[in-house]
Amino acid sequence: MGKMEIITKPFPLGANNVSPPPPALPGPATNCRRKGSFMTNNGSALGGNSFVSTATRDMWDSLFDGGHRADVTIKTDNGGIIYAHANVLGMASPVFRCMLKQTKGFGRKKSISINGAPHDAVRVFIRFLYSSCYEKEDMKEFVLPLLVLSHAFVVPQLKRICEQQLEHVFVTLENVVDVFQLSLLCDAPRLTLISHRMILKNFKAVSSTEGWKTMKESHPALEKELLESMIDEENMRKEKIRKMNERKIYLQLCEAMEALVHICRDGCRTIGPHDKDFEENQAPCKYRACKGLELLVRHFAGCKLRVPGGCIHCKRMWQLLELHSRLCDDSSLCRVPLCRNFKEKIRKQSKKDEIKWKILVKKILRTKRINGGGATFFVSPNSISS
Repeated sequence: MGKMEIITKPFPLGANNVSPPPPALPGPATNCRRKGSFMTNNGSALGGNSFVSTATRDMWDSLFDGGHRADVTIKTDNGGIIYAHANVLGMASPVFRCMLKQTKGFGRKKSISINGAPHDAVRVFIRFLYSSCYEKEDMKEFVLPLLVLSHAFVVPQLKRICEQQLEHVFVTLENVVDVFQLSLLCDAPRLTLISHRMILKNFKAVSSTEGWKTMKESHPALEKELLESMIDEENMRKEKIRKMNERKIYLQLCEAMEALVHICRDGCRTIGPHDKDFEENQAPCKYRACKGLELLVRHFAGCKLRVPGGCIHCKRMWQLLELHSRLCDDSSLCRVPLCRNFKEKIRKQSKKDEIKWKILVKKILRTKRINGGGATFFVSPNSISS
């Protein structure tokens, strides 16, 4: 923070003095520089393309810096004094207007106090009310106090600038906790969301900062809410991973059903129906599950424990055959082995097992539709609607 500047210009006491005409009103907020050029809110130079000329802005700055015919004394912390004009303050802020109406002063002189913010930050704030300009270095140093002042005195233009500067430039791991707390107090929902996400994303680093330790002592309830948010975020992440893995399994089952029909109907590589003639130079198979399923079918054909529950590989094959029969629309035309037998078995199954299989079939079909594939394993909606 720079050296605190205290202005000691005397007030004009002549009651009959006529005030000079005020300068033209300032235009939209710009990030002004003293040397003729000025900056936009994102820091890019405009070289004079503004609704207000540089001379006009300099005149407003001179009016503030010189305190010509100032009629308000603003007292800040550590005995600092800033001189201003009631008309400018009242026009720029409804809060100042109300304070000045309630302030009693001798003659035309009135005094108000602004405590809790650095003197230089208050000076930057008051200067903005005159020329709608600010120095880039001042914004970097006082962006948090300026956010509070602009909210407290209802200066939406400056508040919006502070929010944008914090969002894009000045929020760091060191100050994000302070930004989060002030955004809650200053009714800045977008800044609250951004800082909240930053805390959750970098929780380990943020929780070791001084800002977090201070918040823990002064606002334990807020710390508890952030910890609960962190737990919720972690649970949501785990649930998302679980659903992704679940969808991946259903997609693999879809591919296995397509590959099973492909092998039993068309044949693939060296395995297929008995009446299929295999060519030596075959095109690569488009079904990714074919190779694994081919090995499983060969094992199933030669396994001596080929009974449900006797061999883990054979058990998997039995389950695939039963799943296919539940997806198959017409077993009389199907060339997958045991399809018709499983259709008969399904009618004798318990209601509990039937519900489990129906849920599985619906999830497989839903996954297939989501991934944009057609039902190539003889499925019709009637096969799962009953």
